Amino acid sequence: MAAVGLRLATRRLFEMPAARGRRGRAYSTTPAFAEVLQLPKRQLTKLLYPLQELERYLAPDTRSDLHLKIFDPSLEDIARAETIFTATARNRIDYLSSAVRLDHAPDLLWPEGHTKKMNFFRVGKYFTLVDMPGYGYRAPEDFVDMVEAYLKERKNLKRTFLLVDSVVGIQKTDNIAIEMCEEFALPYVMVLTKIDKSSKGRLLKQVLQIQKFVNTQTQGCFPQLFPI
Repeated sequence: MAAVGLRLATRRLFEMPAARGRRGRAYSTTPAFAEVLQLPKRQLTKLLYPLQELERYLAPDTRSDLHLKIFDPSLEDIARAETIFTATARNRIDYLSSAVRLDHAPDLLWPEGHTKKMNFFRVGKYFTLVDMPGYGYRAPEDFVDMVEAYLKERKNLKRTFLLVDSVVGIQKTDNIAIEMCEEFALPYVMVLTKIDKSSKGRLLKQVLQIQKFVNTQTQGCFPQLFPI
């Protein structure tokens, strides 16, 4: 079945199967996504809609203190978004620069693999993605000078994504980044990582705790939590 999907994807046209009550339609996909679409329905749903199994516990009418927004894109939306991050002749993804500090960015053609720098990737005509160094005990020595200055002074910054480990939840180091975004009035999003490492019960606990934290202790955090 996967081979069939890949052959269809090679022709850049794939018939989307119906999912979550949606009507399928013809849409272009990458070979990788075409292969995902060949998975059994339960496995496909778990992969693309990881909160669906927990949805009955997260429904707004069951918790008056929560206003959870469930990310619920169609398969067409997912395929369309994936094409943005797929490098083609018409959609170039260029590595721009890597800087230890903004005032002395080196002239590099390719990323050198350093996680202690700021890496800039221009994604076609859509936006520039900035991969920033992590905060906490492994942060670079000039983290504050580098990251804080960027977040505070970058006028065209549209959204900041904060990665939270689903196994341990929000930690003190996460609060540093959250307080920074709140202080600078930046729009930001919580991304819950490593959900494949968490049991269903632990994942539900973390989702509920984080959502309550977002609702009661933040002003600029986007209400949608993104699990990956």
